[in-house]
Amino acid sequence: MDQTPKKQRNKQSEGPEPKFSARQIAIFLALLMVPSLLYYGNKYSQSSVKEFQYSEFKTAVREGWIGQTVISSTDSAYSVASGDMTARGMEATNAQQFYLVVGGEGEDLRKLLEEYNIPFGYKKPSTLLWMVLVNVLPILLIIGILYFLFMRQVRVAGKGAMNFGKSRAKLLSRERNKVTFMDVAGAEEAKDELNEIVEFLKDPKKFQRLGGRIPKGVLMVGSPGTGKTLLAKAIAGEADVPFFSISGSDFVEMFVGVGASRVRDMFEQAKKHAPCLIFIDEIDAVGRSRFSGIGGGHDEREQTLNALLVEMDGFEVNEGVIIIAATNRPDVLDRALLRPGRFDRQVVIDLPDVRGREAILKVHARKVKLSRNVKLSVIAKGTPGFSGAELANLINEAALLAARANKKSIDQHDMEEARDKVAFGRERRSRQLDVKDKRATAIHESGHAILQHLLEEVDPIHKVTIIPRGMYMGASFSLPEKDRYNLWQKEMQGLITVALGGRVAERIFLNDISTGAKADILQATHYAHSMVCEYGMSDKLGPVALGEKEEHLFLAREVTRSQAYSEETARAIDEEVHRIISECNERAHQILTEHRKEVELLTEALLEYETLSGEELQELFDHGKVISRKSPLSGDKDPEATGGDQGTETEANAKDAEGDTFPAGPGISNLPANA
Repeated sequence: MDQTPKKQRNKQSEGPEPKFSARQIAIFLALLMVPSLLYYGNKYSQSSVKEFQYSEFKTAVREGWIGQTVISSTDSAYSVASGDMTARGMEATNAQQFYLVVGGEGEDLRKLLEEYNIPFGYKKPSTLLWMVLVNVLPILLIIGILYFLFMRQVRVAGKGAMNFGKSRAKLLSRERNKVTFMDVAGAEEAKDELNEIVEFLKDPKKFQRLGGRIPKGVLMVGSPGTGKTLLAKAIAGEADVPFFSISGSDFVEMFVGVGASRVRDMFEQAKKHAPCLIFIDEIDAVGRSRFSGIGGGHDEREQTLNALLVEMDGFEVNEGVIIIAATNRPDVLDRALLRPGRFDRQVVIDLPDVRGREAILKVHARKVKLSRNVKLSVIAKGTPGFSGAELANLINEAALLAARANKKSIDQHDMEEARDKVAFGRERRSRQLDVKDKRATAIHESGHAILQHLLEEVDPIHKVTIIPRGMYMGASFSLPEKDRYNLWQKEMQGLITVALGGRVAERIFLNDISTGAKADILQATHYAHSMVCEYGMSDKLGPVALGEKEEHLFLAREVTRSQAYSEETARAIDEEVHRIISECNERAHQILTEHRKEVELLTEALLEYETLSGEELQELFDHGKVISRKSPLSGDKDPEATGGDQGTETEANAKDAEGDTFPAGPGISNLPANA
């Protein structure tokens, strides 16, 4: 194993960093050129120098044209004289330069100057070295600086003109990486599988004694923010072996063949440091499926992929080199890349459940100051569908909110406000609503909240608010009691009923409807369409999957949807969707009409308090008023309340079963991905 210190190796892998900016170098270059320009300008910008023959010089001396003269003696058979000469009647400032060469040591010249009382002196001639320094050095310096600027630009653009084919993988040192498996929560199964890799590198005999072999590659797949890269950092922190890290996009360049060369160079470096780990983040950038007729064999990305396939499992054996890769697009990866022998194991890192979310919150809460009233279990229940990255952001936002309020610690209100801010956006109290719009919003949200409170098949109401937040004017939303992995037909009908509650309340109490129910209608239609076409919840059409769709598995985005049925079937689907929505709309109308007093009571309470929690809602229905509050807040938030999401339409942005993102209705839970 290479004994070079890890910190030094890491610096070598990253390449030298430029110490001077382009502006500083330009100023230095200008200052360097100034004396050179002055020297050559002074030498050549004056009038031409007069060259004398000795006979002409004697005549000039007799005529009195010669001024002060300097004699430069040499070791050879000649001497050089130079000085100033002026014609009669000419100002001294207009003196012309002259020089002449005389034989011998200049004895005759000296006598001539003494005879006519012309001042003269002797000067030691310049050596060859000095002449070279004065005349050549400035040019060499300019060339050197220009070369430095060129190479610096090349390093910034491509890390060296001669290093295009060199790997950009960074050797991660333990000093720079402090992450371990203790810092990863909510992905216990993934940690167990990846911990086997670390244990094998530390004690290979434990696994080899029965003839087994460690997987050559592990592919981590999951939604964005679930902790794939964090797990890779934890492996680097746990494994006492060299760890190379690189992104899939670092392989591909504009020059054909560069990516393949970088792949070969990366594995060559890894073999020198074996046993070691190589982590390739976002491998879908280089590992996409190959298609005939698109790019062909000369395509740069395909050449890079071919080189990667050969290095992972070709004729040469990479003993001790384990590949770990991460992606949220496993559906686009080439099948040859996924086969056993290359990526033997796929580790799915899903969104955390309620226990996982609580564990993640505890990990990130270690870095902040929490007050004793903070209940992370409540926050975990109220954040279904949150990824680890979103939970980390929630803790950070809570810390910022507490600091902005000059608090000594983070309390429960800060946590809930941060939760709502991350999910729905910041409160917009600056938005002033007139009395009519504010009452309409209160009636709309009361319709959602009453149905959510009364229907047993939906999650209980957690909070209702009419404070504008994000894109919404108000919201009512639920707090799921547990994570759901399946939804029943009655539950989906209940979700549609709640979604339509706001629009129905407007029709009953205002005898009109607004555009605020746009997202509610969209969500209700989507649920009804899924019931008919995907889940077989239509007695008329039966358990038949109608239509095919292509979607990004972990990105929750539908790409295309095909209509693989007849026009008659399409008409039947429309009829069934319309029937389901009509029945749920009628049910919502009946319930809200029977509980008209509760709707009016909640509307007035929302106009007074603006935000009510689920407990306060129960107090309101039991006692006719909110007894836990001493005085109306009139726009101020309750210590336990934080506005929901806003818009007279819905609340959360729910992700439905097929992965499309729709603004969720009042507190509607997300459809499970495997429903």
